[in-house]
Amino acid sequence: MEEAVFGPICHREYIESLLLFLLGSGYIFLLSYLLGSIPFGLILSRLFGYGDIRKIGSGNIGTTNVLRTGNKILAISTLTLDSLKGVIALIILVWLHQENHFSLPITPYYDYCANFPEYCKHCLNSPEYLTRVPQITMFTAFCAILGHCYPVWLKFKGGKGVATALGALLAAAPYAGLAACAAWLITAKLTKISSLSALIAIAIAPLVTFFVYGSAPAAICVLITLLVWWRHRENIKRLLAGTEPKIGTKKKEENVQTQE
Repeated sequence: MEEAVFGPICHREYIESLLLFLLGSGYIFLLSYLLGSIPFGLILSRLFGYGDIRKIGSGNIGTTNVLRTGNKILAISTLTLDSLKGVIALIILVWLHQENHFSLPITPYYDYCANFPEYCKHCLNSPEYLTRVPQITMFTAFCAILGHCYPVWLKFKGGKGVATALGALLAAAPYAGLAACAAWLITAKLTKISSLSALIAIAIAPLVTFFVYGSAPAAICVLITLLVWWRHRENIKRLLAGTEPKIGTKKKEENVQTQE
């Protein structure tokens, strides 16, 4: 009788507490967005004396356009820092929970959950458990990518999110991140087209996330994929037209939007 009465109630209470957590921890997602919106490509280009990176090449703030300055160290630095945006946000998330700065609200049936974990294996309301909740970490990663693509500091005109997405996925869902990176490398090796490699890599991530981490984080990963694909809409048009440049080839037009 207890299983029939308390089990479903416990799950319902957990869902309610999770929703309250999402509402109450919005500042974490905001912090992740703000970290993602830091335009490292623009900042580093100005610091190194190259001026406004948005006024050369594709006008993008990503690694590929920074590379057009001819400074490979600058481009690598931009790639590294953009990749670390989501990672840093997730590190802060984990640290806050480990320090007990905030946690899931304790439900009235928490004692029942602790005493009968076989009835409610997923209804664990400890800070230690929350650091392992994939949907929370995945949404934090999504906010960092959103910030990179639409930074508030640059009137919401940012990059295409590939480096930030790969870095965030490696931290939030390591298997999905590794699969995406592997897909990028293989596709780039075969096609020599950076944008196509990114599109395929990001498309694979939700599938791996679904089979390894479950449907909830996979749904959020789909949002990441859609966001990155939307930012590559001009690249997709050129891919369909057969005019997308390959890696290492010189652009005929400097103002062509390219893969970040």
